[in-house]
This record gives sequence, structure tokens and C-alpha cells, in this order.
Amino acid sequence: MTEKSRYLRRPKIDPRPITAGMPLVDLVDGTLLAYNGARLREACQLFARRMLDDDVTVGMSLTGALTPAGLGMSALIPLIEAGFVDWIVSTGANLYHDAHFAIGLELHQGSWQVDDVALRAQGVVRIYDIFFDYRVLLETDAFFREVIAAPEFQRAMGSAEFHHRVGRYVVERERVLGQRRKSLLSAAHEHGVPIYTSSPGDSSIGMNIAAMALTGNRLTLDPNADVNETAAIVYDVKRRGGKSGVLLLGGGSPKNFVLQTEPQIQEVLGIAEKGHDYFLQVTDARPDTGGLSGATPGEAVSWGKVDPDKLPDSVVCYADTTIVLPLLTAYALSTHAPRAPKRLYDRRAELLEALAGEYRKLRNGAP
Repeated sequence: MTEKSRYLRRPKIDPRPITAGMPLVDLVDGTLLAYNGARLREACQLFARRMLDDDVTVGMSLTGALTPAGLGMSALIPLIEAGFVDWIVSTGANLYHDAHFAIGLELHQGSWQVDDVALRAQGVVRIYDIFFDYRVLLETDAFFREVIAAPEFQRAMGSAEFHHRVGRYVVERERVLGQRRKSLLSAAHEHGVPIYTSSPGDSSIGMNIAAMALTGNRLTLDPNADVNETAAIVYDVKRRGGKSGVLLLGGGSPKNFVLQTEPQIQEVLGIAEKGHDYFLQVTDARPDTGGLSGATPGEAVSWGKVDPDKLPDSVVCYADTTIVLPLLTAYALSTHAPRAPKRLYDRRAELLEALAGEYRKLRNGAP
């Protein structure tokens, strides 16, 4: 008899029957054995068992309308409070809609099978199957314009500093309203998690900043600061002998902004590096269309975004983020103790100076 193929030495598909009250961890580990169910299991295990080690710094990207669906409150804030996310790149829309809840406004479960002309006539806005009053937009716009008018915002700043400063106002609004924490911005402010926006003009927050500029407001968001600060975060991790993990929820500009930190270090600044150590993406896009959202970890290796030696520690879960994120959060909280927050926002100047110092040395030909 020939020796058993190495391919047939892997675990057998022989799950226990699902029972009433089966713990989530047992369900994920024991019954998601193939297809994208297996990718979900691998995603949960990679995140909880490898990416949450103390020496790993986790960057997360947020794309798609996640906060209007309540995922900021249900999943993202618990990740921040547990110390499981260290820095974030988000669409401005996610942060704008996040603010609705913090300032006491309401969004409602709705339906995608509806007459949008009738909704418009009644002043109701729809995000797929989420409904809210048009006045929610107007009141949130008014909140941001009032904040932006404050003296502390009358200058150029990076988007992380902008969101941190806005977060202080959001924290206070939640306190005055006497409500539990509902805002990703307030949680990030309290835990020192910097939040960047890769396209600051592409949201209602950016639109209100632009509108205020017409009246003489001097706030501008500096993309150069964001590019350099995010690269400095990753550079600091690596120079201290740590690891960088990326949790990519969706694709688009936020995904690329997280990943481009390595090409910024290697290609543009000329500093020797190998790429991110852990790559975990949740996406419903396909790679064969050539879109960034579906770009695979292997393709990212070719850009220097992912360490080729760590490619086995990469998972792409082809599924809807609104399904995966709650399960991923619950699995991580059930299997890993909270981590001390790294408070990277508080260290931005220090990290940036270390990166700039290394770049200056290379530019001057120092060994």
C-alpha cells in the first residue's frame, strides 16, 4: 500500500451535530469546515489567535455603510474597548453616520422593497433597508458646523487630529444626553485610537468643512500628515521588532490607504522593509474584475504591501461584512483577553519624528 498522500492527512470532515445552546466558538471551530464558511473560521482564528498577540499592532479599514446599520455600537466599539484595534482608516461617511446616534438622533430598520418616490415625499432617507428622517442629516450637519467653528479648528491638521478633537465634543454630547456610548468617534477618543479618512472631501463631514470655508473658516485637512503618520505607525512597529496586522472590512480607498503604508516606507522613503505580517480581509468583491476591493494578498505581495514569508497567514473571507463582523467580534471577545490600549494617537509626534529621522539619514547618505 502506498503512503497516504499528505493532502489526506488534514483533519477529516466529521462535525458534531449542531445543538441548542451551542457556544459560538464551538459553532465556528467545529462546523464551518469548507467553502466560505471555512474562510470565516480561518478569519476568526487568525484574528484571535495570531493578530491579537501583544506584539502585533492592528490597523483596520472601514468601507461600506457599517455604522448606519448599528455595527459601530454592536461590534466596532467593543473591539476598541478591548484593545483589539489600534488604528483605523474609515470612509468619512461611516464617521458622519456614526455621529447621528451620539447626538441623540434615530435610524430605523426598514425595507429595500419600497417606493423611494413616496419616501422622498415624506422626508424619509433610505440606506438600502435603513430609514431615517431627512432632518437627521440637517441636525448632524449643524452639529459638525458648530464644532468646526471652534477656535481650535482654525488651522490645517491631519484627519486623525480632527477626528480626535471632534471626538471630545461627541463624548460630551453623549454625557449630556445620559446615554451609553454609541459613537465610534467617542470610543476612539477615549482609547487613543487614531482614525484617518483617506478621502476627506468625500463625505458630508468634508462637505460641511468646504461649506464653512466659504465663510472664512480656516480648517483644512492635510492628507500629507495622514500618509506620513500612518506610515510612521507601521515603521515604529517594525523597528521595535513587532508585527503589523491589517483587518480590512471591504475595499476601496480605506483598504489601500492602510496597505500603502508599506510601499510608502519601502518604495518612496527607501527604508528597507518587507510588508505587513498579517492580512485579513472581508469582501464581497471578486478579484477577476481587477477592482482593488477584490485584490488578493498575493497581488499585495507584488507591491511590497504584504511580507511574502507571511502569505500563509493571510485570509480573504468572501462574505458580507455585516454578517462576518459581529461573528468575528464575538469570537475574539470569547477567546482572547482584553489588551492594553496602545494609544497610538498620543504618540503621533514621536512616531513621525522617528520616521522623518530615518528618511533624513538616508537622504544624506548616512550608513
